[in-house]
Amino acid sequence: MSWMRKPSWWSVLLTIAGALVFVRLGIWQLHRADYKDELLRRYAAAASAPVQAFDAVAAQPPQDAYPRVRVQGTYRADRLYLLDNPKHDNLGGVEVFAPFQLDGQPRLLMVDLGFLPGNGTDKAPQLPPLPSGEQTLQGLYEPPPGTGFEMGGNALAQQAQWPKTSIYLELDQVATDLHAQLYPRVLALDADPASIYVRVHTLDLSSMPPARHRAYAFQWFTFALAAVVIFLVLHRKKRPTKSKS
Repeated sequence: MSWMRKPSWWSVLLTIAGALVFVRLGIWQLHRADYKDELLRRYAAAASAPVQAFDAVAAQPPQDAYPRVRVQGTYRADRLYLLDNPKHDNLGGVEVFAPFQLDGQPRLLMVDLGFLPGNGTDKAPQLPPLPSGEQTLQGLYEPPPGTGFEMGGNALAQQAQWPKTSIYLELDQVATDLHAQLYPRVLALDADPASIYVRVHTLDLSSMPPARHRAYAFQWFTFALAAVVIFLVLHRKKRPTKSKS
């Protein structure tokens, strides 16, 4: 290529290595986007899937799947937990969780009763009483809400009255608080038009949705192209200047 200067070996190596790394990162982001798209499809399909036996998935639920199950037992109605950070239709409120004692089982199952909109004050909304006696529940057996760093440590241990409120629902903390073993997932109840709770359950990928992965992939591919362009520009021969006679 007569229009290029002969590049040094290290500049060629550095450009190739950088471009390959950027392309590899872009491909990885595309794979993550496809993976999360598949998770969303599986979650949407689970809402209308046949009911599975809870015993078959209780202790070791299938990875990246959300079985629809039916359970029988009684609520621990005096031990409610309020998740104080979800929003529905831009309305503040709480997601309400209740321990559920399955018939003949020592473990407790945390049940996601649904969302209650806020009342315009700092106080939690009024909770309707839970039904007493034997209950049959049906819903998706899904991972608990995401956790993160909670300022001030375990908020549940610092509260003496019920219901207890936290911005994260960590099952290990709840198990310690209840002095009981819990199942590794929660039961998100099916929608019920007669219920006061809003039960529009979605898989929370808001922090990194598939579209954002694809945007990052485009960014990495752009970096790869930029590395090649910079290499070519830096090694382009300069045109000789014409001397004025």
